[in-house]
Amino acid sequence: MQELEQRLNRDPSDHAGRGLPCACGGRARYAGRRAKGFQTVLGLVTLERAYYHCGACGQGFCPRDRALGLTASMLSPGVTRMVGQVAARVSFAESSELLAELAGLRVEAKHVERAAEALGREVADDERRVVEPAAAPSAPTLYLGVDGTGVPMRAVELEGRAGKQPDGSAKTREAKLCTVWSAEGRDPEGQPVRDPNSVTYSGAIESAATRDTDLDPSEFAARVVREATRRGFEQAPRRVVLGDGAVWIWNLANEQFPGAIQIVDRFHAKQKLNAVAKAIYGPTSELGTAWAQCRKDELDAGDVDAIACALAPHATFHEEARQCRDYIQRNRARLNYPEFEAQGLCTTPAVVEAGCKVTVGTRLKRAGMHWTVSGANAILALRCTVLSGRFDDFWKRRGAAIRAA
Repeated sequence: MQELEQRLNRDPSDHAGRGLPCACGGRARYAGRRAKGFQTVLGLVTLERAYYHCGACGQGFCPRDRALGLTASMLSPGVTRMVGQVAARVSFAESSELLAELAGLRVEAKHVERAAEALGREVADDERRVVEPAAAPSAPTLYLGVDGTGVPMRAVELEGRAGKQPDGSAKTREAKLCTVWSAEGRDPEGQPVRDPNSVTYSGAIESAATRDTDLDPSEFAARVVREATRRGFEQAPRRVVLGDGAVWIWNLANEQFPGAIQIVDRFHAKQKLNAVAKAIYGPTSELGTAWAQCRKDELDAGDVDAIACALAPHATFHEEARQCRDYIQRNRARLNYPEFEAQGLCTTPAVVEAGCKVTVGTRLKRAGMHWTVSGANAILALRCTVLSGRFDDFWKRRGAAIRAA
């Protein structure tokens, strides 16, 4: 380590006697050498770097920091990559412990947080800018699922927002997730199963709302289109959009993917029927359990009319029954499970449900966590990139951009 430090500090090539151009357009003059400590994969290194100061804007910089990718951090690119990989998976405190135990690197949890969120913001920017269309769809049938889950937020992020708490306040903001996958394989019962390594994710806390006068899609709709483009969703012979029945999901599907088959998640539809049974008969009633099972059997058989008839007598007295009846009627065509099964299609997007748990819940919804929108989106971008197998591609682009600067 000491030899490396000495070798780097003996190199004076970062000193340009005539000064260097500044980002502001002015010219920065040489103002001596300055020392700074950096954490590298080999340990702490102190570098003596040429420092340049611009009289026009009052800012200074060190060319060697730029060349080594150290301008915004005390961590070397190698350590920054490690931080990104571990912080995408576990808490900042656990990341700090893992770096110390497995790599002998002492990076405080707060420094892990800052570095990981900064890297996540780079990933988020890269996700918006770099959309490389797939040469061809990866399978004859591609599925696109959309779901959301609440993320616990800091109080400042919730001011003035309505929520589900008894007093009408909110404790969370919804992170929306887009998932694309294929399911050409079959289990022993002949049911479609997700193909290994076929699933990719993209998500953020952002709006899916649009007005009739809006010319551009919502932030989240644009995200979904980018992910669909990367996966070649539009070129697939069969395209399927799955969701939980929310109106905004089907509006998005109609606007962005006309002609795609639309399916309501069977599991979610059955959850609705269970909730109605509990509202009518009580949470522990055997009669309610039997009633719900009959409705679920009718759902499996595609008998939506029978479900609507069973709900009708209760709709006047129970809000849950009325809402479920409207839900069933509104999504009638999306609940034709026998027809979907005959076509060999998935009807329960466990991939999406698992995606919300794995991508969002496992990392952002742990005990004691409270996020800012910026921080949550940064870590979610980082985590989606890692879980989707795209981190290496991002890192190569990042390195090329640093070298070209």
